[in-house]
Amino acid sequence: MHESNADPVTGQFGDPLVQRYLDHVRFEKRLAERTVALYTLDLEKLFEHATQVGVGLTAVEPSHIRRWVAQMHSNGRSGRGIALILSGWRGFYIWLGREGLVASNPVLDVRAPKAAKPLPKALSVDDAVQLASFQALDADPWLEARDAAMVELLYGGGLRVAELTGLDVQASDAARGWVDLAAGEAHVLGKGSKRRIVPVGAKAVQALQAWLRVRDLALPVAPDVTVAGASPRAALFIGRNGTRLTSQSIWQRVRQRSLQAGLAAPVHPHMLRHSFASHVLQSSSDLRGVQELLGHANISTTQIYTRLDFQHLAKAYDAAHPRAHLKPGASGGSK
Repeated sequence: MHESNADPVTGQFGDPLVQRYLDHVRFEKRLAERTVALYTLDLEKLFEHATQVGVGLTAVEPSHIRRWVAQMHSNGRSGRGIALILSGWRGFYIWLGREGLVASNPVLDVRAPKAAKPLPKALSVDDAVQLASFQALDADPWLEARDAAMVELLYGGGLRVAELTGLDVQASDAARGWVDLAAGEAHVLGKGSKRRIVPVGAKAVQALQAWLRVRDLALPVAPDVTVAGASPRAALFIGRNGTRLTSQSIWQRVRQRSLQAGLAAPVHPHMLRHSFASHVLQSSSDLRGVQELLGHANISTTQIYTRLDFQHLAKAYDAAHPRAHLKPGASGGSK
């Protein structure tokens, strides 16, 4: 158990420089007691490390800091946790520098180990198909047709939500994107104003055709009426007032639809994009092809889906391979 360097009666820290700094942040900077308590814990760690190697706090060098970072990392502390500790130490040495007690800040150029990037959340194939196939029979037919078409495009084409909102009914010089139903293609404007063409599957085409048959029921009667300076007839996906749907509206509709479909956790549009990429990669192993479909500028961005694919393979192995079920110590063979 950790033993504090603060006096149990006075609460004063054993090192006078540290105590002066804590008084500074408490009384002059007026930081919250919770923040001061965290600073105290961080500086206790610094004091302990310095004591173990026999150097004073003003004699600590960058090599010491790097060594202590490596020790914390090897002991299992997360990169984020180490970064917070370094931030506390950095502030202490900034103050020491202002007081003229150190010539340089030994923490200045030391960075915590990078935290592993979390894998994007993707649905299983079964859950994705369950959502795409879902029909809300008791829902408003107009909303049902629109929402079904949106889900089909998000999952079937891997579109970003901003790319979906930018789609128009017809191609034009002013359009950010459109769907060519005859060719089975979506023309979208992605990040960096880069255009790309995404295949649209038969199910998505059917859903879009069903949506277009009822879409105009929400439009203003007069064809020349404009909303916010743009023709309401332009946008592919519109609300009841005839205006183009926002990204926020689509997030809300997809979330609601996923819960209605019986999925365990709510789904957001970008999860459908991740699912599209993961499932295509599982089936084809064509990383470059997935990169083109997603519109990634760098292959390294797409490579994260290989980790998702490996997880899929590992789960398949655990579920199906006889050797995955052997208990530790079992040989699996006959004598």
